[in-house]
Amino acid sequence: MAEQAFQYQDYVHHDWVDYNGHMNDAAYAKVFSLAVDAFIDEIGLEAQAREKYSYTIFTLETHLCYLQEAHQGQQLTVNVQLLDVDAKRLHVIFTMKNTKDDVLATSEQMLMGMDTDQQRPAPFPEDVAEKVEMIWNEHKQLEAPKQAGRTIGMKRKR
Repeated sequence: MAEQAFQYQDYVHHDWVDYNGHMNDAAYAKVFSLAVDAFIDEIGLEAQAREKYSYTIFTLETHLCYLQEAHQGQQLTVNVQLLDVDAKRLHVIFTMKNTKDDVLATSEQMLMGMDTDQQRPAPFPEDVAEKVEMIWNEHKQLEAPKQAGRTIGMKRKR
């Protein structure tokens, strides 16, 4: 996968480490949630714009894949890839990596644009839609990570 322009960076905080000595599963979700917030700002929905447009983004569904352990103090970088878009939804996958570029986890998500006055789904504001379209034009030819579209289940021998 090509390197993405958007990046969210953090590190494994002390209080994110569990009794197994590595980052707790909830902390992975927290990092991805913070990355969603940063991405929303990136596409033009920072706090002032959310107020101006009476518009925000809700997370409808998330699928996390834990691939490698992260340890206290470790630098984390999260990239996003748009997998699909429409007038009010973003199907995205966030990829968390360490400084060696090892993939630690992925979070596939469906995000929905919401009119906060009506509390209903609504198309992206024009400026946001233009930014999303620009990113989508860069991402639509990229190969999706193998974690995208996975389902949870047990493989059984027949």
